[in-house]
Amino acid sequence: MSEDTAAREPDLFDAERLVEAVLFASAEPVGEASLKSRLPDTCDLAEVLRSLVARYAGRGVELVKRGDAWAFRTAPDLAPRLHLEVPQQRKLSRAAVEVLAIVAYHQPVTRAEIEEMRGVALSRGTLDVLLEAGWVRPAGRRQTPGRPMTWATTPGFLDHFGLENLASLPGLEELKAAGLLDTRPAMIAYAAESEDALQLPLGDDEVLLLGSGGMGDADD
Repeated sequence: MSEDTAAREPDLFDAERLVEAVLFASAEPVGEASLKSRLPDTCDLAEVLRSLVARYAGRGVELVKRGDAWAFRTAPDLAPRLHLEVPQQRKLSRAAVEVLAIVAYHQPVTRAEIEEMRGVALSRGTLDVLLEAGWVRPAGRRQTPGRPMTWATTPGFLDHFGLENLASLPGLEELKAAGLLDTRPAMIAYAAESEDALQLPLGDDEVLLLGSGGMGDADD
């Protein structure tokens, strides 16, 4: 190996690493002008790109040219085997937040009991949303006339809200200290200062406010 070759190789290697890093970090193809602006004037961008194309040939990702820009893309023969599933995040309705809070603090609880606490009929879709999210589950039938189904929270509920177990749910004293208890004699109403806050009855004269500062980020 000549001295000139030995002197050029580290520069070429560093240039390849730099171009490789830029291309991997970009979500869109990067133009040759942009790549060249990052390299020393003495560096041959065409040679760097040829070397990278050869290095990635036949691998899971390949370096490809798109117009006058370059990008790493999945090898064409692997594309049919790759399917990206992107979960859709939906904001919970106020009704769903209320129902979830009632189930969490009163489980196992029946549909009729939920409706009594909320003061309004429970739509089927509200429970469906919570079931789909994996936060509530059927907890068996109560041994009373009609044998109504009861509902409880799931391990997924604990995981989402960062709770070790149900005993980790905020207690009355914690909620009072955090300013999340409203002692006004009301059943269910929305706090004027917070559009997302809700009030859930805990006793004869205590009402729990649950919202962005409640038992978790329930709208996520």
